Amino acid sequence: MITILISLLVFGVIIAIHEFGHFAVAKLCGIRVNKFAIGMGPVILKKQGRETEYSLRLFPVGGFCAMEGEDTESDDPRAFGNKSVLRRIAVVVAGAVMNLILGFLLIIITTVLYGDIITTTVSDFPYDAETGKSYSTSQSCGLMAEDTILSIDGMRILTDTDLSYKLQTNPSESMTVVVRRNGERVTLENVRFYNTATQGRLDFRVYAEKLSIGSVLRYSFLDTVSTGRLIGTSLKDLLTGKYSFQDLSGPVGIISTIGEAASYGETFRQHLTSVLSLASFITINVGIFNLLPLPALDGGRLVFLLVEAVRRKPVNPEHEGMVHFVGMALLLLLMVAVTFQDILGLIKK
Repeated sequence: MITILISLLVFGVIIAIHEFGHFAVAKLCGIRVNKFAIGMGPVILKKQGRETEYSLRLFPVGGFCAMEGEDTESDDPRAFGNKSVLRRIAVVVAGAVMNLILGFLLIIITTVLYGDIITTTVSDFPYDAETGKSYSTSQSCGLMAEDTILSIDGMRILTDTDLSYKLQTNPSESMTVVVRRNGERVTLENVRFYNTATQGRLDFRVYAEKLSIGSVLRYSFLDTVSTGRLIGTSLKDLLTGKYSFQDLSGPVGIISTIGEAASYGETFRQHLTSVLSLASFITINVGIFNLLPLPALDGGRLVFLLVEAVRRKPVNPEHEGMVHFVGMALLLLLMVAVTFQDILGLIKK
């Protein structure tokens, strides 16, 4: 029950922030907003404002900000379709931007709660205390203490998030590693990361940096970029076949993962840090996914607006509406299929 409540709170905040982005920018651009809803399905709570109906709905898997003249023609001068293309673009991308900002803020909070910043600079290598023999394979391949890892197999390493991802997912046994050593860039070929004691790839330790306002802001910005880039990489891997449909996860799977995150650690602070870290990943994921050029998503609407900006003539609203309707139907079908798969997975467990 607690897991469900935490999940509802996480989903609710992420969706509310996204829709509030659309709502706030629409208001700033002088657009009439008829309805603002958090969640989908039957209405739980509803309040009529001066011009906007606010509602909370049963299923926290979406929401909407219904603007006048958004999908149909309207004579209202404050209608969405009667505003300039730039203003409409600002409204469309505002939801995703708010998700990215929320992710950035959550990373700041988790960094402060964690207590220090994990760097990508090697501090030392694990070894056998009795014999003094190193467990590290990368050390024998040329990696040294005080090296700052800049890239692995061409992927730039910005934060420990990149470092962990690359070590966990790189299929190659030997890698090309670029480090900064004594102020110079040094390229190490055929580096193997393998800890002979743990039989894992993490065969070195890194420094932890003390917190300061500057270091926290810098790390949080870079980690937001890293997280967003990993989401893009995962989408690419899905399209190229590296990952299959079975690797996708829907609301049920995410709730299960949130439950696992909430149970991580022994103290309340560790539980909170784990949940907020996962929430930052989810909200950045939502922001980037919504900007994909797919029908029914913000990115799909953005494509039509960019076409209008180039043609200096809007696409027929009926045609655009049909494209978005088909896109929404396909997305809902995908969500049902993924949710069914998640439920089967829980039953098997």
